[in-house]
Amino acid sequence: MRKDIIVQKFGGTSVADVEKIKNVARAVIREKENGNDVVVVVSAMGHTTDYLVKMAKELNPNPSEREMDMLLSTGEGVSIALLALAIQAQGYEAESLNAMQIGIHTENIHMKARITDIDTTRLELSLSRGKIVVVAGFQGVTEGNEITTLGRGGSDISAVALAAALKAKRCDIYTDVEGVYTTDPRIVPTASRLDEVSYEEMLELAQAGANVLHPRSVEAAKVHGVPMRVRSSFKLDNLGTLILGVDKMEINRAVTGIAADLSQARIVVCGVPDKPGAAAAVFTALADNKISVDMIIQSYADKVANTNDIAFTISADDTDKALEVLNGLKAKWNISKVEANTDIAKVSAVGAGMIGRPGIASKMFQALADANINIRMIATSEIKISCLVNKEDTKKAIRVLHDVFELNSNEIAEVKGTLPEDEI
Repeated sequence: MRKDIIVQKFGGTSVADVEKIKNVARAVIREKENGNDVVVVVSAMGHTTDYLVKMAKELNPNPSEREMDMLLSTGEGVSIALLALAIQAQGYEAESLNAMQIGIHTENIHMKARITDIDTTRLELSLSRGKIVVVAGFQGVTEGNEITTLGRGGSDISAVALAAALKAKRCDIYTDVEGVYTTDPRIVPTASRLDEVSYEEMLELAQAGANVLHPRSVEAAKVHGVPMRVRSSFKLDNLGTLILGVDKMEINRAVTGIAADLSQARIVVCGVPDKPGAAAAVFTALADNKISVDMIIQSYADKVANTNDIAFTISADDTDKALEVLNGLKAKWNISKVEANTDIAKVSAVGAGMIGRPGIASKMFQALADANINIRMIATSEIKISCLVNKEDTKKAIRVLHDVFELNSNEIAEVKGTLPEDEI
């Protein structure tokens, strides 16, 4: 009879040094002793990736994406070998494998590839022999045997994809926090830890700026029905937060959490002709350059000239490229100017309980108004309301909304960190 498979993922902070690697080995062995087969996905140690990026740019300010993938994929190779050695030292059989050895196939795109297929033959053979398999996260290989990486949060994506391919019972994401909170506990110390959250809510929170999980990993878990659990690497008895389908949950409140994203830029394209094809030209040009757009507003700017202004948000990292692309359209479409502002943040209220409950938006906007926080843009979905605010107002907005939607706990959250101190 086949044992249940548990996929565990440990991030860079969890394997930052020898003692932490030993701690991860204990967590892995503990799951094995529970009677499960275990596949472990590991990130590069500590700040290895940042160090490699820095070194590459010192050598070449404009490094090729192919060589960057070759370079960055080495970090996980170190982690998996060290963890396998630590597990073996405790008397358990373990085997480390990289993406090429397994066959984690991706599309032929460097730096942010998507997984297309996983060959589980090698994995299942090792598991059948009683081995703990330690897999390099964040990386894949094309059909032409080119090494690729999956982009930010890629190890989370690797773990969920493996769990789906292996039909695992669950995918546990171990990190330095005890689960998913109603907001960042560094900003609101009385933030509540959620016992359960739906895929839909977690996806919206992740896309809105909650840094616990990458949105693509949650999306993959939802599509394949893989239950996820966010747990602490340092408190193994704490079950953390379970992420599962909304149909399996009882919705008790309208808003589940408040998230903020400080990595956004607001672009305004002024004087776009009010005629068919103009907006399509703007967003097609951005898409052709792999620039994703989030919030969008079009306003009727000039009735005499018959033009519109189009404002939207993108990742701040794409600002320079977006300006170059859009300025290239000015002559053809008679666009008057293009402006960018990176001194903004997106603050979002998320909750499956919003569906069918009136008054959530008005409550949110009134709370921000009472706090003298100006709203620059608004976007909504069935279970999310997002507002663009000045970056300096981010902390205040989070605290105000967390309070008005009554998300506070009676206890002070004990958290090692969800965001670096200087990010907000």
